[in-house]
Amino acid sequence: MAGEVTTSEKKYAVGRLKSRPQFLAVREGEKRRGGLFLLEVLDRKEPDSQARVGFTVTKKHGNAVERNRMRRRLKEAVRLHAGFAMQPGHDYVVVARRDVLDASFQELAAELKLRVETRPKHRRSGDGRPRNV
Repeated sequence: MAGEVTTSEKKYAVGRLKSRPQFLAVREGEKRRGGLFLLEVLDRKEPDSQARVGFTVTKKHGNAVERNRMRRRLKEAVRLHAGFAMQPGHDYVVVARRDVLDASFQELAAELKLRVETRPKHRRSGDGRPRNV
């Protein structure tokens, strides 16, 4: 068929976050910071349901054309490269930064895949002790 991309890789469909309460709920989960975007992840404790993803691009990052271009690039990166790595029963929100426009697609997809797959490092407890002791 004309225009159809054929690859041997299996693609996994992910659901979409659509309502404001869904996005706000994900804010309570863990945050994985990166140079191009912030990834917020929430475990819904429903391992048999599919992963869901949402995209946020704020108005401070440009006009509507630029924001839509950022959103489209992120959606395509999730569809092609990171959808398979998203765990069932989890919600993901990708909060774009301005650098998404200037980064190459391969760089964008690689960072997204890395952020989805990696677990955050354990943080030190806030016991107030100095680090050198």
